[in-house]
Amino acid sequence: MTGERDPLLDLLRAHFGHRWAIRRTDTLWIATARDRDADHAPTLVQPDIGRFLTELDDPPPRAGRPYRSLLDTDHFTRRAHDLADGVHLYDDHRPGDDEGDGGDRPL
Repeated sequence: MTGERDPLLDLLRAHFGHRWAIRRTDTLWIATARDRDADHAPTLVQPDIGRFLTELDDPPPRAGRPYRSLLDTDHFTRRAHDLADGVHLYDDHRPGDDEGDGGDRPL
């Protein structure tokens, strides 16, 4: 997008701004829900403005639970030591590392 004002984007923000944070690229319309606890999809992405408007009015259902982080899964919680609220230390090592220092090899 150029630095020019987009009247359609301004109109959508004025009308739906209480519910969605709306932006666009040259090819996509993107909206992010302002209510993190909403029971609908938290993000909408559409290349077609007609479908985008339909989803703004009637968004699809949420695919997962609100606030579900991958860091909360058993795979991560079994391997982490909590250092502070929201700060975790993972001390597992890749196979073949000398003393677990990560080595000089790229991933």
